[in-house]
Amino acid sequence: MKVLMFGWEFPPLSSGGLGTACYGLTKGLSKKGVDITFVLPYSADASDADFVKLVSANNIKIRKISSVLQPYMSSQDYKMVVSKKPAQQIYGSTLFEEVYRYTLAAERIAEEEDFDVIHCHDWMTFGAGIAAKKKKNKPLILHVHATEHDRTGGNSVNQYVYDMERYGMHHADAIIAVSNFTKNKIVAHYGVNPEKVNVVHNAVDLSQHDFRENFEIKKNDRIVLFLGRVTLQKGPDYFVYAAKKVLEHEKNVKFIIAGSGDMEPFVIEKAAELGIADKVLFAGFLNQHDVERAYKIADVYVMPSVSEPFGITALEAMKNKAPAIISKQSGVSEVVSHCLKVDFWDIDEISNKIVALLRYRQLHDALRENAYFEVKKFNWSIPAEKCIQVYNHVLKQ
Repeated sequence: MKVLMFGWEFPPLSSGGLGTACYGLTKGLSKKGVDITFVLPYSADASDADFVKLVSANNIKIRKISSVLQPYMSSQDYKMVVSKKPAQQIYGSTLFEEVYRYTLAAERIAEEEDFDVIHCHDWMTFGAGIAAKKKKNKPLILHVHATEHDRTGGNSVNQYVYDMERYGMHHADAIIAVSNFTKNKIVAHYGVNPEKVNVVHNAVDLSQHDFRENFEIKKNDRIVLFLGRVTLQKGPDYFVYAAKKVLEHEKNVKFIIAGSGDMEPFVIEKAAELGIADKVLFAGFLNQHDVERAYKIADVYVMPSVSEPFGITALEAMKNKAPAIISKQSGVSEVVSHCLKVDFWDIDEISNKIVALLRYRQLHDALRENAYFEVKKFNWSIPAEKCIQVYNHVLKQ
């Protein structure tokens, strides 16, 4: 089977969970004999990126479209990036014009490629998928990792993005949602028949990477980690509020916020306002090696997401034996047991659970060991097999 796949990002050019998911899924599909042509925006600035070496599979081919499109990009982000480019480089004057330009380029690739099924990841690629479907009359599958309602918390929804998502969903032959949590949002907010939506939970790459142990943190400091985009969707403000409460009971604790995003200035100011600026460390965006270093030194990992379609970071934390506290408002909470679950807004409960894991070694060790063994059942072979089942179903229609 041959699949034409459109995505926003792919390692080594990854800034979030979507790149991790695309990488794991394509590897899983490849091992099952699926031929994949993966199309993604590619800036000339990243000419040293070696995708093929990272994929390490003979039946995955990368097709690049010259574009500055990036995952989680806002209109303001796009304007800033384009303003720094040479005048002779041709990009759309707005984010949405650039998405359309990407769509036209994708249509040309569809003409050149031989494929059985089209598989698109999130809204920026939906137009490209529809164009490819019209060009070759092949079935279209949309893989929804997050909706505009997740990204905005249901507030100030970007109408263009919402309309693109809805249009794509209603033109697709099938939809893959990363959780029942996400499926319910698709049905409720986009008017999609639930029978059209297939739930395929994400997984985690169980391979280990090298990491260094020399951290500039005192030996008696306990570490509580937040790792993800610093945006409304991920709940970094709730993490800081919980940190304040924890520090009322436990003094030798450092709270690390690893990631970047538009809420970073607010969270920095909030930590200062609460008088805990010396206890909250902002690590910024981390590469894969440093991500694993962060998990390794964490005594507790907290994922306080307001609306999390899945939450691969929870599985990554469990893989690295960091006891996890995760939001009940997440897809991953549907499929894991050996973690502590909280409502994202319940600061008292989050802080109580952090304190419990820091104080009670027996609870801490039992959770980290059981979680480590539980997460071993999550590998990309399972979601890959479920995607193949969806491919086969749409091909029979």
